[in-house]
Amino acid sequence: MTDRDHLQEDIRYLGRILGNVIAEQEGEDVFNLVEYARQQAFEVAKGNASLEVLVELFRNIDPTQATPVIRAFSHFALMANLAEDIHDDFNRERILDEGGIPESTLEATWEKFEAAGVNPADIEKVLSDALVAPVLTAHPTETRRRTVFDAQKKITELMLARHQLQDAKTTARTDIRLNDIERSIRRRMTILWQTALIRLARPRIQDEIEVGLRYYLLSLLREIPALNRDVYDTLSNRFNAHFEGSGGRAIVRPGSWIGGDHDGNPFVNADTLDYASRRAAQTVLKYYAGELHSLEHELSLSDRMTSVTVELIGLAAKGHNEVPSRVDEPYRRAIHGVHGRILATTAALIGEDAVEGIWHREHEPYTSPEEFDADLRIIDDSLRSSNDAIIADDCLSTIRAAIASFGFHLYSIDLRQNSESFENVLTEVFATAHVHPDYRSLGEEEKIELLTRELQTPRPLVPRGYRGFSEPTQRELDLINQAADSVAHFGEQMIPHQIISMAQSVSDILEPMVLLKEVGLIRANGEGPTGSVDIIPLFETIDDLEAGAGILRRLWDLPLYRSYLAQRGDIQEVMLGYSDSNKDGGYFAANWALYDAETQIVQAGRDHRVRLRLFHGRGGTVGRGGGPSYEAILAQPQGAVEGSVRITEQGEIISAKYGSPRTARRNLEALVSATLEASLLPVDELDDRDRALSIMSELAEISRRKYSELVHEDPGFIPYYTQSTPLDEIGSLNIGSRPTSRKQTTAVEDLRAIPWVLAWSQSRVLLPGWFGVGTALQEWIGQGPDRAERIAELHTLYETWPFFTSIMSNMAQVMSKAGMDLAELYARLVDDREIADRIHGVIASEFQLTREMFVSVTGSEDLLADNPALARSVRRRFPYLLPLNIIQLEMLRRHRAGDEREVVSRGIQLTMNGLATALRNSG
Repeated sequence: MTDRDHLQEDIRYLGRILGNVIAEQEGEDVFNLVEYARQQAFEVAKGNASLEVLVELFRNIDPTQATPVIRAFSHFALMANLAEDIHDDFNRERILDEGGIPESTLEATWEKFEAAGVNPADIEKVLSDALVAPVLTAHPTETRRRTVFDAQKKITELMLARHQLQDAKTTARTDIRLNDIERSIRRRMTILWQTALIRLARPRIQDEIEVGLRYYLLSLLREIPALNRDVYDTLSNRFNAHFEGSGGRAIVRPGSWIGGDHDGNPFVNADTLDYASRRAAQTVLKYYAGELHSLEHELSLSDRMTSVTVELIGLAAKGHNEVPSRVDEPYRRAIHGVHGRILATTAALIGEDAVEGIWHREHEPYTSPEEFDADLRIIDDSLRSSNDAIIADDCLSTIRAAIASFGFHLYSIDLRQNSESFENVLTEVFATAHVHPDYRSLGEEEKIELLTRELQTPRPLVPRGYRGFSEPTQRELDLINQAADSVAHFGEQMIPHQIISMAQSVSDILEPMVLLKEVGLIRANGEGPTGSVDIIPLFETIDDLEAGAGILRRLWDLPLYRSYLAQRGDIQEVMLGYSDSNKDGGYFAANWALYDAETQIVQAGRDHRVRLRLFHGRGGTVGRGGGPSYEAILAQPQGAVEGSVRITEQGEIISAKYGSPRTARRNLEALVSATLEASLLPVDELDDRDRALSIMSELAEISRRKYSELVHEDPGFIPYYTQSTPLDEIGSLNIGSRPTSRKQTTAVEDLRAIPWVLAWSQSRVLLPGWFGVGTALQEWIGQGPDRAERIAELHTLYETWPFFTSIMSNMAQVMSKAGMDLAELYARLVDDREIADRIHGVIASEFQLTREMFVSVTGSEDLLADNPALARSVRRRFPYLLPLNIIQLEMLRRHRAGDEREVVSRGIQLTMNGLATALRNSG
């Protein structure tokens, strides 16, 4: 049986069990309706029937009757996802078993290094301050509840057990075991069927923090240290690279926005930041305690059987473990003491109630992770001195790698706030402190002069204990004060970043520095300010991206700021925002603006001898910078990586990437492999670079013009968008703590990117991922005598330039999920028929043109020729979406006609949940 046949058999197997559960729980009538709708959906997908068949089937359906149908197709899609994931893993394992090396793995990277003859000195230089940081974000779009996720995990485990049994030799008990597995799957599906798919209440920030920590327990606590250790071991042993310390610095060091990202989220405050930092520290300290407990049990070595170092004997003597049976077991006594000190550290940092028992009171808490590791180094050195490296390289090495990866903080929390808020806070603070009556009214040069003066004086602006500010200002000041407390408790790596959203000037970047100085995270002295926080401008809109390099040059020309940067290692982190630039100028223009901005920023850094670390604010969807991370990193301009990348991860992308140890390892490897390759191998090479850049610039300009004509200039666009998509209803889907817009307005620029993209994906238009590209390609190619030559030129760029390849490939992925026939049905929701017909016509025409131009440029008739996995999904999984879309349309029609019954609004929510699950990108 082929892999394809195996997958089809699994989907049918899971579908049959789900169908049995539906029939048992809801009755034969519901089951028959679901089965008929399923059959018709597949006929529509094959082109053998019209969508109107489904429209008529669900027209005027009772909302109560519609609910189990919605849930059925949501679960069908979930099971199809599950089966595809299993078979993706099987295919990967098969390649490895056959001796192949999949792309985007470390082994593939090592082979490329060997083939290119990479110099060990270059490796050492890149790794000296390397950083690969997946950053879990504060506004997840994961629409599945934890209970649903857990049920899916259990069913996956049972399916894997079923495959193993089927592949093994058949015995007399095989059928019994297979029946037991099927019964267990059915039980899980029954529980899943009777579990509500959506939350009744919007999650709190604390809930989001716990969801983020769940992925550490599922996979990241083990996989990040293991990967870090493997990277340095291989580079040392295979490439003769040498690193200071035992195994070098951890290259993967994770981050989080959850609890510290207060840009437009009033629910983030000092309490959430305190909760996020304490729970992160508690999680990693508990992990250390558990690992030490296991290590203590394992290292039963007797000093009658092996020699130990004097230092080990001394450490054992401090262990407070004089049990007679352990008198000859110095390793156990030593580890017992280390374990006690970690528990004492937990009690000191988190509280006595975080530790069971009282025996830890006999031990002193560690003052730092380095002190903790120093004790473990004594144990490590002793083992290696007696030829026990094989023991040291197991559990002990894992703990030490974890310390290098996580410290006592687990992840680094980013503070993020927008520049307008910083200006408002300082305006009030300066007025209260009689520094200036109206800071906001000053010109840019006057602001810079005032801010630099304040950064040179240790004098505080706010008297200790003063609480006379407005609520927004006091909330900001309290949060920054809490940041200082968290750093004091858990170390500088707990909160090492301050991001300024919508950074548009030098003063925007200096303003938070004054506030950080107020709480001691930045300190003023006679030689220039010092501190432990990286100041990170975030350039988001296309105009801001274009201005970014100029802003940085002016910033770096300031002696005061350059002095601060010098004591931070002359490394400037810059964040690039994909979401707002796309919303601002459309898909192609945004991506080109990002690439061009990176090129200009890299050159500015070289001119000023500043090393850059770029932080990519990528969403889950292509419309928000999403797409395969490996390809995206390799598509960066030469010099934009240099060993360091930070990248946001969010929503269903987090669960897809880090929901299991296997997927976590695979995705972490992809990030590290791409970072190392982009840093040490030639990338972004072009025969005629100036010509290529000129072409992209022209395409971007045409694409932006086409996009703006629709989105920003057509007066009918806003009513079309708000009425033809479930935008208003998205606010009631409890997918995150953050409001759907920054301000109470319907203006596109004020909408958050998540609802902007989610609304378009629900209506299956997916406009942010392709609109304008077709017109750009057509106009640039033209109809003149050089048309064929220009198509050939673009085709060559598509075949040879990673940037253009990724642009076209990601766009094709989006377009494969779109459906203009469904979009036409959503257009019927618009009150003004003239607007509906006209704008839908523009969208549909551009979609068709973009598809035609994709074929011309790539030479492929198939949008998914380079993505067989998604092509498979379009065939097998996407038909399950059609009934969800049609029922959503019916419920939206009724809801907007005044049917305020809860069963109607809940039906809309359920369809949004099901579509987001099936499309695997909700925003």
